[in-house]
Amino acid sequence: MVDTDTFVPSAVEEIETEIGDANAVIALSGGVDSSVAAALAYEAIGDRLTPVYVDTGLMRKGETAQIEETFDYMESLRVVDATDRFLEALSGVTDPEEKRAVIGEQFIREFEREATEAGADYLVQGTIYPDRIESEGGIKSHHNVGGLPDVVDFDGIVEPVRDLYKDEVREVARHLGLEEVVAERMPFPGPGLAVRVIGEVTEEKLEVAREACHVVEDELEEYEPWQALAAVIGKATGVKGDNRVHGWVVSVRSVDSRDGMTARAQEIDWETLQRIQSRITGTNENVARVVYDVTHKPPATIEYE
Repeated sequence: MVDTDTFVPSAVEEIETEIGDANAVIALSGGVDSSVAAALAYEAIGDRLTPVYVDTGLMRKGETAQIEETFDYMESLRVVDATDRFLEALSGVTDPEEKRAVIGEQFIREFEREATEAGADYLVQGTIYPDRIESEGGIKSHHNVGGLPDVVDFDGIVEPVRDLYKDEVREVARHLGLEEVVAERMPFPGPGLAVRVIGEVTEEKLEVAREACHVVEDELEEYEPWQALAAVIGKATGVKGDNRVHGWVVSVRSVDSRDGMTARAQEIDWETLQRIQSRITGTNENVARVVYDVTHKPPATIEYE
């Protein structure tokens, strides 16, 4: 485990050394990784740091409003609505790795644009050790590692928690006194709902995934999962009222883990699973089936793409 008393001052000093007298933007998603990176960077360079939250249109239900409320104390916080640009860039893309590359490049371009306005030369981001392992090992490209474009218009990218696992980042968050809503927040992938939609990302599939994820997180809160989610995995026939439909199949997944490198599917009681499927199919006429994923990691990954 990380020695927070040693890590925090060392990380702050490293940020000071890397950035020097320059300005920086921090890619703030609201998750614990980027929030810890932001807190460390703010301690290191103060008002020369500009937090930037990019609404990609791939976010969970109510995510942007929650971010604005949680981080309203950051007067320099910039909220960028880039929904149209991300969906346009993803149009026609079906390959999972290509999706991640497209999203990674679009993120960088958004941060470059904001950095120009803020007069910033450096980008700070919350890359953690599992991101690097999975990207460099060919398991999947994380948008902030393997998904980055070859040409980036920054003097440097600063990653203060790059050598930490998720549980260690949470320890640092508690040490820094971050709110519980941040320190204990369930992981959410950087590419957002795009990796919970198999095949091309469309507004219809995103809305199905968004509402289904909201139901799953709500219903499984008492199980305290490391991560719980819903994904749109294809289409199948079903019956709604007296009509035969060809609707979406939603897969529900809930896992326990320590650091995300391995995970075990949770055992969920039948009544809860039935309540989940009833809410998902009952509130969306385009959903025909709901299934529960019992696969551990390995052989599966936690997310679907």
